[in-house]
Amino acid sequence: MSNAAKRVEGITKESTQEMIDKVLEVYPEKGRKKRAPHLAPNDGVSSCVKSNRKTVPGVMSARGCAYAGAKGVVWGPIRDMVHISHGPVGCGWYSWGTRRNLMSGINGVTNFGMQFTSDFQEKDIVYGGDKKLKQLLEEAKGLFPLAKGISVLSECPVGLIGDDINAVAKQSAKELDIPVIPCNCEGFRGVSQSLGHHISNDTIRDFIIGTREFAEPESPYDIALIGDYNIGGDVWSAKALLEEIGLNVKATWTGDGELDRIAATHTVKLNLIHCYRSMNYMCRVMEEKYGIPWLEFNFFGPSKIKESLRAIGERFDDRIKENVEKVIAKYDPIMQAVIDEYRPRLEGKKVMIYVGGLRPRHTVGAYEDLGMVVVGTGYEFAHGDDYERTSPEMPVDTVIFDDASEFELEKFAHQIKPDLVASGIKEKYVFQKMGLPFRQMHSWDYSGPYHGYQGFPIFARDIDMAVNSPTWSLIKSPF
Repeated sequence: MSNAAKRVEGITKESTQEMIDKVLEVYPEKGRKKRAPHLAPNDGVSSCVKSNRKTVPGVMSARGCAYAGAKGVVWGPIRDMVHISHGPVGCGWYSWGTRRNLMSGINGVTNFGMQFTSDFQEKDIVYGGDKKLKQLLEEAKGLFPLAKGISVLSECPVGLIGDDINAVAKQSAKELDIPVIPCNCEGFRGVSQSLGHHISNDTIRDFIIGTREFAEPESPYDIALIGDYNIGGDVWSAKALLEEIGLNVKATWTGDGELDRIAATHTVKLNLIHCYRSMNYMCRVMEEKYGIPWLEFNFFGPSKIKESLRAIGERFDDRIKENVEKVIAKYDPIMQAVIDEYRPRLEGKKVMIYVGGLRPRHTVGAYEDLGMVVVGTGYEFAHGDDYERTSPEMPVDTVIFDDASEFELEKFAHQIKPDLVASGIKEKYVFQKMGLPFRQMHSWDYSGPYHGYQGFPIFARDIDMAVNSPTWSLIKSPF
């Protein structure tokens, strides 16, 4: 269904703008002027809101920092490396495993998904942490000799005091005979975690890509899965589906990823990108430097899975195209059975989404497959091209919000009255205290996968469980 045909009864451009104006009334004039361009009714065709700007001081934001984007998103999920958080213990601890980037292998042998930190103290701020970092690198190598590499991810104090992690990494790499990759991702850099993605991509470009070759022989069906972080097992679900249509997934970036395979990705025939915001930089680098084309895809919900599989098939020969149709024919009745079970219980229910990365647009089709209506969506750290991709997916005149505050989200919820809020952990308890069903869409609320044909039945079950739980009849909202 085109966005022009997608409208929500009772929602007009005028009603949405009136709601936005009422929310903005509470701000001082300067704050109101800054926030107004970030909130708009969806026009269905363009990036209708301003994005990638600094958060207004005093307006609470759900954003993360550059360090979070580098450690929590890009580097942390690579399983065969030691990832060192260089700075105070708090940031490193918070970023350890909070996104549920599942890993295969044996912990400490082929999998190093643990917490490594230099644990900055006051003396390190005063005298510098270079010596401590060097010692930590030596200890990490000694304790975990099977690790394929070490990343060093700098937290805020490192940049503030001017520690030179690049020099330490370069010297240690020679002495320890192992790749040591410095990532200057101090949290205060940039406006959000988006810069952390970009910085990480640059370090992969400068230190890793092109330094290895795959052990297996090349084939015309070699691909890489880019921008999927194996939250709840999503990579495994997507990989299985792509291999079922006859493609060879040679590397995954970076969920359950391996250093050698990431380094050899420059030899694949196509990059398939899941999270455009976090990895489009590397896809463009590989396209420009190695001539590798790339394609964005969406495996949330059977409608988008089918659409994406056919688009992928068009990049290959008749064998793959035929396999695509066979796989679709195989899973169509299975997915229809899921829809038949859950759609009668979810038909017409309204959803409001607020997440980062890709889910504010990628999951719209999955909700619609279940008969639900998305009445508002927005990103924590999107850029203009993200909203250009989002606008056609959303019903016309529904509200789109960028870097929304808790106050704005709460007021929108009072006005829109969604049946489900799909957002992050920071918003979860706000809405549950309002008596609103909620699903945590950063890490699937300890469930998953939600991706691919394996994931959709789990997604449908979880959404039904959230919306139709009898718990809500026992809760009286304090609002």
